[in-house]
Amino acid sequence: MYKLLSHNDLDGVGCGILAKLAFSDQVKIRYNSVTALDREIEFFLDHEQSKTFLFITDLSPNEGNEKRIDDYFQATGNVQLLDHHQTALHLNQYEWGKVIMEDEHGLLTSATSLFYQYLVMHGLLEKTDVLTEFVELVRQYDTWEWEKNGNYQAQRLNALFFLVSIEEFEEKMLDRLKSQSHFDFDEFEKKILSMEEEKIERYIRRKKRELIQTNLGDFYGGVVYAESYHSELGNELGKENIHLDYIAMINMGSKRVSFRTIHDHINVASIATLFGGGGHQKAAGCSLTVEAYKQFVLETFHLEPIPEDAKRNRYNLKGATFGTLYKNRHDEFFLLYSNNEMNWIIEINKNRLEQTYRSFEDAEWYVKRFYQAWLVRDDLFVDYLMEEVNKVRQLKKGIE
Repeated sequence: MYKLLSHNDLDGVGCGILAKLAFSDQVKIRYNSVTALDREIEFFLDHEQSKTFLFITDLSPNEGNEKRIDDYFQATGNVQLLDHHQTALHLNQYEWGKVIMEDEHGLLTSATSLFYQYLVMHGLLEKTDVLTEFVELVRQYDTWEWEKNGNYQAQRLNALFFLVSIEEFEEKMLDRLKSQSHFDFDEFEKKILSMEEEKIERYIRRKKRELIQTNLGDFYGGVVYAESYHSELGNELGKENIHLDYIAMINMGSKRVSFRTIHDHINVASIATLFGGGGHQKAAGCSLTVEAYKQFVLETFHLEPIPEDAKRNRYNLKGATFGTLYKNRHDEFFLLYSNNEMNWIIEINKNRLEQTYRSFEDAEWYVKRFYQAWLVRDDLFVDYLMEEVNKVRQLKKGIE
């Protein structure tokens, strides 16, 4: 007999699907949240017979259960943990631990890709085209490579996962992986996925208006209350607010915080670790502990959302060398302009800053990060310019 304890997201359930293909009714599977895993491990070690082989995928145990698992392994040899999170790397010290973040080709791994490799290598599962395609979709979504590669099939697979129950998703995937030569969605799934994509777009538009800005030490983050679509939402908010180091999404119902970043130099797993969580460099999470609640709820609840940049402007455009106008809640105006291609200048209420910037993006990053300013509409921009023109005219009249 086999026992699989896995995560309850797409990557974790992908491992469960592979286990059912490999072991059929000889495997018992439990999908867990991060916090529930250790209870399941304790129950297994207290009740299961020593002949049961334990797989743990996409999750890692606490320190106390590490010792108990190692004792079980030393007595039976029947344990294999497969994970790809940075916070689990210390488990490589055990014979039963295999934590790999990148494969031999430099590709980021997922639990599903590691488990697939393990099952094929040990002759427990036959490698096929449709299985390989399915595993790759899961891997690309979990590592967020799908966006870089334009692989929207991976995004759609995750959307389908959340549209149906885990049991129904498993049933659909098992039937497809057994009967098809290549992976694809059926016509009904394509239709409901198109409807879901429209729903996600509406959800993201609404949440953009609710984002607030805060700081945690040297990091500047955006905080938003969100129950759904964390990966899509975090990515979109990050791209539209590149001055923020990360996005923190609060789910009050599940009492969880999800972190996302689009920056290569930011590791949100280290931020999540501060509050007892963990994860990947660009995607991590933690429970809404007392400390996390204080940081991301109590200390931000009174703050106003970041206003969005003006849309559909014709004159006040980003990167215009003659000037781009921003404003913040303190009614301070910021004019960004260039006197040559390598020198961008910021004026705050018509007072020029000494520091100059190599690009418009650098200048915009500065006023957004430290002043929470936003791109104003054309009418305010025109009023601002007309005021300057009138001042010049008055000055000329005085001279004459």
